[in-house]
Amino acid sequence: MKSIIGRKIGMTEVYAEDGTMYAVTVVEVLPNVVTQKKTVEKDGYVALQVGYEDKKEKNVTKPLKGIYTKANVAPKAHLYELKGDELANYEVGAEIKADLFQVGDVVDVIGHSKGRGFSGVIKRWHNKIGPKGHGSGYHRGQGSFANNGRDNNRVIPGKHMSGHMGNDQATVLNARVIAVDATKNYILVSGGIPGSKLSIITIRSAVKPMKHPVTIKPLLDRAKYEAELAEKLAAQEAAKEQAKAEAKAKEEAAKKAAEEKKAAEQRAAEEARKAEEAKKAAAEASETKVEDVEPVNGENK
Repeated sequence: MKSIIGRKIGMTEVYAEDGTMYAVTVVEVLPNVVTQKKTVEKDGYVALQVGYEDKKEKNVTKPLKGIYTKANVAPKAHLYELKGDELANYEVGAEIKADLFQVGDVVDVIGHSKGRGFSGVIKRWHNKIGPKGHGSGYHRGQGSFANNGRDNNRVIPGKHMSGHMGNDQATVLNARVIAVDATKNYILVSGGIPGSKLSIITIRSAVKPMKHPVTIKPLLDRAKYEAELAEKLAAQEAAKEQAKAEAKAKEEAAKKAAEEKKAAEQRAAEEARKAEEAKKAAAEASETKVEDVEPVNGENK
């Protein structure tokens, strides 16, 4: 059995690689520094006294300062005792970190529930509400105190009555560890846990067997997923740019070919026109030469 101290941060949801969603509570687990070891010989029981979160030395009382000085650790804001056979190897000054638990471990979470003030039996014990008609005369009452004549002079202990609700130690059994990160000092626990946000809680190994064990699927690595997505988008953008460049090059090549074809046609037309003009000029020159030749005397007679 093992246990560790943490601070409830709040709830969120995480996703597995196949899309499974887990509703989880984020628990900040700073290193638990061992300040004392309780032994059977000296204290009558076995446990570890641990300090959680640093505190300014000027705000520490002298008795507590003596504990921290003897353990040679920085002053702590909270002191708790942890029990468990798996913690026996830790010595004074050692740190118990979040990686004490692994993904898939079944744990119990102990916290201090939210205070609800003075509450009636409807809210506190979920009693059934009376008729709402105006003539009933009974709406949210505590019900009969009769005890079948066994003890008419007193109220039998355990009777559900109005009173102070919440603000008491509460334990959630058989929660599952969804994720652990010792570098960022957090543990993700399935479902809700007792207490308000930023309250101190204790995570321990489960004391009851789990009837229906559930396998925790590997969580989606968001950084890796975002990197792959960015790489995929970059590749798509590069392919789009390449296609655009190829289309532009093809369009320019087609435009150039059309211009060359048009220029070739213009040259051919120009050459044909020049040839026609040259032929016409040659014909005109031939006719002029024939007209310029004078008849010889007597030839036509």
